[in-house]
Amino acid sequence: MTDLFRYLRLVSETDYPVLIRGETGTGKEMAVRALHSLSERASEPMVIINCSTIPENLLESELFGHEKGAFTGAEKQKKGKFELADKGTVFLDEIGEMPQSLQVKLLRFLQEGTVERLGGTQTLHLDVRVIGATNMNLEQAVREKKFREDFFFRLNVVPINIPPLRDRQEDILLLANHFIREEKEKLKRHDISLSSAAIAVLTAHLWPGNIRELKNCICRAIVKANYGIIRPSDLGLNNAEIQVTSRPLNFSIKVARDEAEYRIITQAMSVTYNNISQAAKLLGVSRSGLHDLLKKHGMNGNPVSGCQNISSNLSMI
Repeated sequence: MTDLFRYLRLVSETDYPVLIRGETGTGKEMAVRALHSLSERASEPMVIINCSTIPENLLESELFGHEKGAFTGAEKQKKGKFELADKGTVFLDEIGEMPQSLQVKLLRFLQEGTVERLGGTQTLHLDVRVIGATNMNLEQAVREKKFREDFFFRLNVVPINIPPLRDRQEDILLLANHFIREEKEKLKRHDISLSSAAIAVLTAHLWPGNIRELKNCICRAIVKANYGIIRPSDLGLNNAEIQVTSRPLNFSIKVARDEAEYRIITQAMSVTYNNISQAAKLLGVSRSGLHDLLKKHGMNGNPVSGCQNISSNLSMI
Protein backbone atom coordinates (compact mmCIF):
# COMPACT_ATOMS: atom_id res chain seq x y z
CA MET A 1 0.00 0.00 0.00
CA THR A 2 2.93 2.34 0.60
CA ASP A 3 3.99 1.62 -3.00
CA LEU A 4 0.41 2.34 -4.13
CA PHE A 5 0.37 5.71 -2.34
CA ARG A 6 3.67 6.61 -3.97
CA TYR A 7 2.36 5.56 -7.38
CA LEU A 8 -0.82 7.63 -6.96
CA ARG A 9 1.30 10.72 -6.36
CA LEU A 10 3.27 10.05 -9.56
CA VAL A 11 0.12 9.41 -11.59
CA SER A 12 -1.51 12.60 -10.23
CA GLU A 13 1.21 14.63 -11.95
CA THR A 14 -0.02 13.48 -15.37
CA ASP A 15 -3.27 13.80 -17.32
CA TYR A 16 -3.32 10.29 -18.78
CA PRO A 17 -6.54 8.26 -18.61
CA VAL A 18 -6.56 5.88 -15.64
CA LEU A 19 -8.35 2.57 -15.10
CA ILE A 20 -8.67 1.53 -11.45
CA ARG A 21 -9.59 -2.06 -10.71
CA GLY A 22 -10.36 -3.86 -7.49
CA GLU A 23 -13.07 -5.69 -5.61
CA THR A 24 -16.10 -3.91 -4.18
CA GLY A 25 -15.20 -1.98 -1.06
CA THR A 26 -11.45 -1.75 -1.62
CA GLY A 27 -11.46 2.05 -1.91
CA LYS A 28 -11.48 2.73 -5.66
CA GLU A 29 -13.40 5.99 -5.31
CA MET A 30 -11.03 7.17 -2.56
CA ALA A 31 -8.11 6.49 -4.90
CA VAL A 32 -9.83 8.63 -7.55
CA ARG A 33 -10.36 11.45 -5.05
CA ALA A 34 -6.70 11.19 -4.10
CA LEU A 35 -5.61 11.48 -7.74
CA HIS A 36 -7.80 14.54 -8.22
CA SER A 37 -6.84 16.28 -4.96
CA LEU A 38 -3.12 15.73 -5.55
CA SER A 39 -3.25 17.02 -9.13
CA GLU A 40 -3.13 20.53 -10.57
CA ARG A 41 -6.88 20.09 -11.23
CA ALA A 42 -7.66 19.99 -7.49
CA SER A 43 -9.40 23.40 -7.53
CA GLU A 44 -11.60 22.36 -10.48
CA PRO A 45 -14.68 20.09 -10.40
CA MET A 46 -14.56 16.34 -9.96
CA VAL A 47 -17.74 14.85 -11.43
CA ILE A 48 -18.77 11.31 -10.52
CA ILE A 49 -20.91 9.24 -12.89
CA ASN A 50 -22.11 5.77 -11.92
CA CYS A 51 -22.61 4.00 -15.24
CA SER A 52 -24.76 1.26 -13.72
CA THR A 53 -27.42 3.50 -12.14
CA ILE A 54 -28.37 5.77 -15.05
CA PRO A 55 -30.78 4.27 -17.62
CA GLU A 56 -29.15 3.71 -21.03
CA ASN A 57 -31.58 6.06 -22.81
CA LEU A 58 -30.61 8.90 -20.44
CA LEU A 59 -26.89 8.22 -20.11
CA GLU A 60 -25.80 10.03 -23.29
CA SER A 61 -27.72 13.14 -22.25
CA GLU A 62 -26.20 12.95 -18.75
CA LEU A 63 -22.68 12.64 -20.11
CA PHE A 64 -22.76 15.06 -23.03
CA GLY A 65 -25.86 17.22 -22.46
CA HIS A 66 -28.62 18.05 -24.93
CA GLU A 67 -30.08 20.96 -26.86
CA LYS A 68 -33.60 22.29 -26.47
CA GLY A 69 -36.01 20.08 -28.40
CA ALA A 70 -33.50 17.24 -28.83
CA PHE A 71 -36.17 14.81 -27.59
CA THR A 72 -39.59 14.85 -25.98
CA GLY A 73 -39.32 16.68 -22.67
CA ALA A 74 -36.10 18.52 -23.54
CA GLU A 75 -37.54 21.97 -22.86
CA LYS A 76 -34.21 23.72 -22.49
CA GLN A 77 -30.53 23.26 -23.18
CA LYS A 78 -28.67 21.15 -20.62
CA LYS A 79 -24.92 20.89 -20.10
CA GLY A 80 -23.56 17.36 -19.72
CA LYS A 81 -21.30 16.03 -16.97
CA PHE A 82 -18.22 16.32 -19.19
CA GLU A 83 -18.93 19.96 -19.93
CA LEU A 84 -19.47 20.67 -16.22
CA ALA A 85 -16.13 18.99 -15.46
CA ASP A 86 -14.14 21.11 -17.92
CA LYS A 87 -10.58 21.66 -16.56
CA GLY A 88 -11.32 19.02 -13.92
CA THR A 89 -11.84 15.26 -13.62
CA VAL A 90 -14.61 12.86 -14.65
CA PHE A 91 -14.86 9.62 -12.68
CA LEU A 92 -16.75 6.87 -14.54
CA ASP A 93 -17.62 4.33 -11.86
CA GLU A 94 -18.69 0.81 -12.87
CA ILE A 95 -17.45 1.56 -16.37
CA GLY A 96 -17.82 -2.11 -17.30
CA GLU A 97 -21.60 -1.51 -17.33
CA MET A 98 -21.42 1.24 -19.95
CA PRO A 99 -23.37 0.47 -23.17
CA GLN A 100 -21.17 -0.07 -26.21
CA SER A 101 -22.92 2.71 -28.12
CA LEU A 102 -21.62 5.19 -25.56
CA GLN A 103 -18.21 3.56 -25.45
CA VAL A 104 -17.82 4.73 -29.06
CA LYS A 105 -18.59 8.33 -28.11
CA LEU A 106 -16.25 8.20 -25.14
CA LEU A 107 -13.54 6.72 -27.35
CA ARG A 108 -13.86 9.79 -29.57
CA PHE A 109 -13.50 12.07 -26.57
CA LEU A 110 -10.39 10.22 -25.34
CA GLN A 111 -8.89 10.54 -28.83
CA GLU A 112 -9.89 14.10 -29.69
CA GLY A 113 -11.11 15.80 -26.51
CA THR A 114 -14.38 16.81 -28.18
CA VAL A 115 -18.10 16.15 -27.56
CA GLU A 116 -21.41 17.25 -29.04
CA ARG A 117 -24.60 17.78 -27.09
CA LEU A 118 -27.46 15.46 -28.02
CA GLY A 119 -29.39 17.10 -30.85
CA GLY A 120 -26.68 19.70 -31.38
CA THR A 121 -24.17 20.43 -34.12
CA GLN A 122 -21.60 22.47 -32.20
CA THR A 123 -18.36 20.64 -31.35
CA LEU A 124 -17.17 21.38 -27.81
CA HIS A 125 -13.46 21.14 -27.01
CA LEU A 126 -13.01 20.16 -23.35
CA ASP A 127 -10.06 19.64 -21.04
CA VAL A 128 -11.13 16.75 -18.83
CA ARG A 129 -9.14 13.95 -17.23
CA VAL A 130 -11.02 10.62 -17.41
CA ILE A 131 -10.70 8.00 -14.70
CA GLY A 132 -12.65 4.75 -14.88
CA ALA A 133 -13.16 2.10 -12.23
CA THR A 134 -14.60 -1.39 -12.23
CA ASN A 135 -14.61 -4.68 -10.37
CA MET A 136 -15.20 -6.57 -13.63
CA ASN A 137 -12.69 -8.59 -15.61
CA LEU A 138 -12.63 -6.32 -18.65
CA GLU A 139 -10.28 -8.58 -20.61
CA GLN A 140 -12.91 -11.33 -20.33
CA ALA A 141 -15.63 -8.85 -21.30
CA VAL A 142 -13.60 -7.90 -24.40
CA ARG A 143 -13.25 -11.57 -25.37
CA GLU A 144 -17.01 -12.01 -24.97
CA LYS A 145 -17.65 -8.89 -27.12
CA LYS A 146 -19.35 -7.15 -24.17
CA PHE A 147 -16.75 -4.38 -23.98
CA ARG A 148 -15.04 -2.66 -26.90
CA GLU A 149 -11.37 -3.57 -27.26
CA ASP A 150 -10.38 -0.19 -28.70
CA PHE A 151 -12.07 1.64 -25.83
CA PHE A 152 -10.40 -0.65 -23.28
CA PHE A 153 -6.92 0.05 -24.65
CA ARG A 154 -7.56 3.79 -24.92
CA LEU A 155 -8.76 3.97 -21.28
CA ASN A 156 -6.23 1.55 -19.79
CA VAL A 157 -3.23 3.86 -20.27
CA VAL A 158 -2.40 3.89 -16.55
CA PRO A 159 -3.74 0.78 -14.80
CA ILE A 160 -4.05 0.80 -11.01
CA ASN A 161 -4.99 -2.33 -9.06
CA ILE A 162 -6.14 -2.03 -5.46
CA PRO A 163 -5.58 -5.29 -3.55
CA PRO A 164 -8.35 -6.80 -1.40
CA LEU A 165 -8.09 -6.47 2.36
CA ARG A 166 -7.45 -10.21 2.81
CA ASP A 167 -4.13 -9.69 1.00
CA ARG A 168 -3.26 -6.76 3.28
CA GLN A 169 -3.65 -8.41 6.66
CA GLU A 170 -1.16 -6.07 8.33
CA ASP A 171 -3.47 -3.15 7.41
CA ILE A 172 -6.54 -4.50 9.22
CA LEU A 173 -5.66 -3.16 12.67
CA LEU A 174 -4.33 0.09 11.24
CA LEU A 175 -7.61 0.69 9.44
CA ALA A 176 -9.74 -0.46 12.38
CA ASN A 177 -7.98 1.95 14.73
CA HIS A 178 -8.25 4.72 12.16
CA PHE A 179 -12.02 4.22 11.96
CA ILE A 180 -12.25 4.11 15.76
CA ARG A 181 -10.42 7.44 15.98
CA GLU A 182 -12.77 8.93 13.38
CA GLU A 183 -15.88 7.77 15.22
CA LYS A 184 -14.54 8.90 18.59
CA GLU A 185 -14.16 12.41 17.19
CA LYS A 186 -17.66 12.36 15.69
CA LEU A 187 -19.26 10.99 18.87
CA LYS A 188 -17.03 13.07 21.17
CA ARG A 189 -16.08 9.94 23.08
CA HIS A 190 -12.66 8.96 24.35
CA ASP A 191 -13.35 5.55 25.86
CA ILE A 192 -13.48 3.26 22.81
CA SER A 193 -10.85 0.57 22.30
CA LEU A 194 -10.45 -2.99 21.01
CA SER A 195 -10.06 -5.92 23.35
CA SER A 196 -7.28 -8.39 22.56
CA ALA A 197 -9.92 -11.00 21.67
CA ALA A 198 -11.57 -8.56 19.23
CA ILE A 199 -8.17 -7.91 17.63
CA ALA A 200 -7.74 -11.65 17.07
CA VAL A 201 -11.18 -11.93 15.45
CA LEU A 202 -10.60 -8.90 13.21
CA THR A 203 -7.29 -10.22 11.91
CA ALA A 204 -8.73 -13.72 11.33
CA HIS A 205 -11.74 -12.55 9.29
CA LEU A 206 -11.50 -12.78 5.48
CA TRP A 207 -13.33 -9.46 4.81
CA PRO A 208 -15.21 -10.27 1.59
CA GLY A 209 -16.62 -6.72 1.70
CA ASN A 210 -13.12 -5.30 2.17
CA ILE A 211 -12.61 -1.86 3.78
CA ARG A 212 -16.29 -0.93 3.50
CA GLU A 213 -17.23 -4.03 5.48
CA LEU A 214 -14.54 -3.29 8.08
CA LYS A 215 -15.76 0.27 8.61
CA ASN A 216 -19.38 -0.89 8.96
CA CYS A 217 -18.22 -3.55 11.41
CA ILE A 218 -16.42 -0.97 13.58
CA CYS A 219 -19.42 1.39 13.60
CA ARG A 220 -21.72 -1.48 14.56
CA ALA A 221 -19.37 -2.57 17.32
CA ILE A 222 -19.15 0.94 18.78
CA VAL A 223 -22.94 1.02 19.12
CA LYS A 224 -22.96 -2.30 20.97
CA ALA A 225 -19.79 -1.95 23.06
CA ASN A 226 -20.22 -1.84 26.84
CA TYR A 227 -17.93 0.50 28.80
CA GLY A 228 -16.15 1.48 25.58
CA ILE A 229 -14.46 -1.93 25.12
CA ILE A 230 -15.15 -3.64 21.79
CA ARG A 231 -15.42 -7.40 22.25
CA PRO A 232 -15.80 -10.19 19.64
CA SER A 233 -19.56 -10.41 20.18
CA ASP A 234 -19.88 -6.70 19.31
CA LEU A 235 -18.29 -7.19 15.88
CA GLY A 236 -20.99 -9.52 14.56
CA LEU A 237 -18.51 -11.58 12.58
CA ASN A 238 -18.45 -15.30 11.95
CA ASN A 239 -15.58 -16.41 14.20
CA ALA A 240 -15.34 -19.70 12.34
CA GLU A 241 -14.30 -17.88 9.17
CA ILE A 242 -10.58 -18.25 9.76
CA GLN A 243 -8.16 -17.56 6.94
CA VAL A 244 -6.26 -20.64 5.81
CA THR A 245 -2.85 -19.97 4.33
CA SER A 246 -1.33 -22.02 1.57
CA ARG A 247 2.14 -22.02 3.14
CA PRO A 248 3.64 -25.44 3.90
CA LEU A 249 3.73 -26.49 7.54
CA ASN A 250 6.91 -25.53 9.35
CA PHE A 251 7.66 -27.48 12.53
CA SER A 252 10.60 -25.32 13.59
CA ILE A 253 10.10 -24.02 17.14
CA LYS A 254 12.36 -21.05 16.40
CA VAL A 255 10.37 -20.08 13.28
CA ALA A 256 7.07 -20.42 15.16
CA ARG A 257 8.41 -18.35 18.06
CA ASP A 258 9.69 -15.63 15.72
CA GLU A 259 6.37 -15.47 13.85
CA ALA A 260 4.38 -15.23 17.08
CA GLU A 261 6.77 -12.57 18.38
CA TYR A 262 6.43 -10.56 15.18
CA ARG A 263 2.61 -10.74 15.27
CA ILE A 264 2.32 -9.59 18.88
CA ILE A 265 4.81 -6.75 18.35
CA THR A 266 2.89 -5.66 15.24
CA GLN A 267 -0.38 -5.63 17.18
CA ALA A 268 1.13 -3.69 20.10
CA MET A 269 2.65 -1.08 17.78
CA SER A 270 -0.63 -0.77 15.88
CA VAL A 271 -2.81 -0.41 18.99
CA THR A 272 -0.48 2.27 20.41
CA TYR A 273 0.00 4.02 17.03
CA ASN A 274 3.77 3.33 17.09
CA ASN A 275 4.30 4.72 20.59
CA ILE A 276 7.41 2.86 21.79
CA SER A 277 6.84 3.50 25.51
CA GLN A 278 3.19 2.37 25.47
CA ALA A 279 3.93 -0.64 23.27
CA ALA A 280 6.80 -1.71 25.54
CA LYS A 281 4.47 -1.46 28.54
CA LEU A 282 1.85 -3.61 26.80
CA LEU A 283 4.45 -6.21 25.89
CA GLY A 284 6.04 -6.22 29.34
CA VAL A 285 9.51 -5.27 28.10
CA SER A 286 11.75 -2.24 28.47
CA ARG A 287 12.04 0.45 25.80
CA SER A 288 15.54 -0.74 24.93
CA GLY A 289 14.27 -4.33 24.83
CA LEU A 290 11.53 -3.34 22.39
CA HIS A 291 14.04 -1.48 20.24
CA ASP A 292 16.12 -4.66 20.11
CA LEU A 293 13.06 -6.69 19.07
CA LEU A 294 12.12 -4.17 16.38
CA LYS A 295 15.66 -4.32 15.04
CA LYS A 296 15.62 -8.13 15.16
CA HIS A 297 12.49 -8.26 12.99
CA GLY A 298 13.62 -5.48 10.64
CA MET A 299 10.94 -3.10 11.92
CA ASN A 300 13.15 -0.45 13.50
CA GLY A 301 13.16 1.79 10.45
CA ASN A 302 9.44 1.59 9.70
CA PRO A 303 7.38 -0.26 12.36
CA VAL A 304 4.21 -2.14 11.51
CA SER A 305 4.93 -2.41 7.80
CA GLY A 306 4.59 1.27 7.04
CA CYS A 307 2.15 2.17 9.80
CA GLN A 308 3.04 5.85 9.76
CA ASN A 309 2.90 6.09 5.96
CA ILE A 310 -0.44 4.30 5.81
CA SER A 311 -1.97 6.26 8.68
CA SER A 312 -0.91 9.57 7.19
CA ASN A 313 -2.52 8.62 3.87
CA LEU A 314 -5.78 7.18 5.19
CA SER A 315 -7.50 10.51 4.67
CA MET A 316 -6.40 10.22 1.03
CA ILE A 317 -7.46 6.63 0.31
